[in-house]
Amino acid sequence: MNDNKNDNHKKKNNAYAGLAIGMCIGLAVGTAIGAAAHNFGLWMPIGLSAGLVLGPLLGRGNDDEREDRTDDTDDTVNTDDTDDRQ
Repeated sequence: MNDNKNDNHKKKNNAYAGLAIGMCIGLAVGTAIGAAAHNFGLWMPIGLSAGLVLGPLLGRGNDDEREDRTDDTDDTVNTDDTDDRQ
């Protein structure tokens, strides 16, 4: 039961990390578009909002990929060169 609580805490931390990364990326993209369009006041909040929406998806995606890699424990490949057909 305690392991389940730790797993939930880790997932929440990954979502927060994704949120921070998404905000930074969104703000950078919004600033770049604002500089190109000569309208920082419009594009910086749009980029920041997009980062707030997409950031948790980034954090959750990393956690799902990590679970997929750890669940595949029976991935053995037969490298035997002998032919089993008779």
